[in-house]
Amino acid sequence: MKVIVVGAGILGASVARSLAAAGEDVLLLDRWGAGTGTTATTFSWVNSNRKLAPEYFRLNVEGMAEHATLARDLAGPPSYFPSGSVHCADARNEPWLVNNVEALQSLGYPARWVDRDEAARIAGEIRIPGSTTAIAHFPGEGYVLPERLLGNLLDDARRHGAEISVGEVVAVEETPHGSRVTLADGEVRDADRIVLATGRWTDDLAARSDVDIPMMTEIRQGSPIIGLLGYVTSPEVDLRCVVHTPSLNLRPAAGGQTVVQALDLNALVDPALPPSTDIGRAIAERFADLVPTRSGPPEIDLRVAIRSMPADGFTIAGFTSADSRIYALVTHSGITLAPLLGRLAAAEITGGEPHDLLASFRPTRFAGVPRTDLVVHRPTRLGEQ
Repeated sequence: MKVIVVGAGILGASVARSLAAAGEDVLLLDRWGAGTGTTATTFSWVNSNRKLAPEYFRLNVEGMAEHATLARDLAGPPSYFPSGSVHCADARNEPWLVNNVEALQSLGYPARWVDRDEAARIAGEIRIPGSTTAIAHFPGEGYVLPERLLGNLLDDARRHGAEISVGEVVAVEETPHGSRVTLADGEVRDADRIVLATGRWTDDLAARSDVDIPMMTEIRQGSPIIGLLGYVTSPEVDLRCVVHTPSLNLRPAAGGQTVVQALDLNALVDPALPPSTDIGRAIAERFADLVPTRSGPPEIDLRVAIRSMPADGFTIAGFTSADSRIYALVTHSGITLAPLLGRLAAAEITGGEPHDLLASFRPTRFAGVPRTDLVVHRPTRLGEQ
């Protein structure tokens, strides 16, 4: 079977790798090159924390387990780290954290309370904020180095015969005997199946192909899909797990670097402009409060992130209609879910039985639902990525 996967981010690479490993003829296309979209600006926290809708919780828990399996099977430098995470709350956030921990514990999700000394031992080289009144430890969580995971997936896809190429797809369509994509230069490529793994661009590409995949698409200041990440290149930090505080979230990166996130500042970010010096200063001050400084202010590269957010906030995975040959794969939880979705989607695309884990996430659920009725919350609080 010939399958064209459109979009070479973490989701597209994962499904392409699984399809190629199953012996299918795979072409993976991306208009700018692999990993240049949402995958390039992701906090990369592997979790099912604060995802309490039952089907979505279950999907993300299975996604966490899939990372451990993939790490054993996938060649290349380590990319998945089951480090756990530490959440520090102050008096304002403590009730929210208590409710979240209790809800997760009731579902069997590993969560426990720790004191400041134990939290410091788990987290590594970081100061627990003085305002902290409660600390939760989630030992089953972890993080990914996305550039490594993407590289490992692409290398394995190539080893199994997948072709990976740069090309801008401007339309997809069904044909009497299959499907086809049209590229910006006019080239047409035929396939038996097409996978749309185009992240936040899915809405536009699907609409131009008479397929309805509703996404949040407002690229403006204050939009829920606009975020900000800081990549701390200096000082190097011995950070050992994902850490959430009321002022800043942190995760380890390669070479002692750190990725930071201040959710409350997202509403100030104008995606049309570089992040303001005021925002940069605020993040640097928060980082310096949490991490012992050795010399001078921290060096932080700020990047605007645009989330890939389906219109109702939940994953989209499935054929666009009962008899369609076009399979849509979009999620806000791309890092947590990519290995699992890649495997399950590949099995469905190649004729396997529909998987019950994906039953609630079919694109057909949007049929007849006005987009104004699809409301997603804005993540601004501790742990709400």
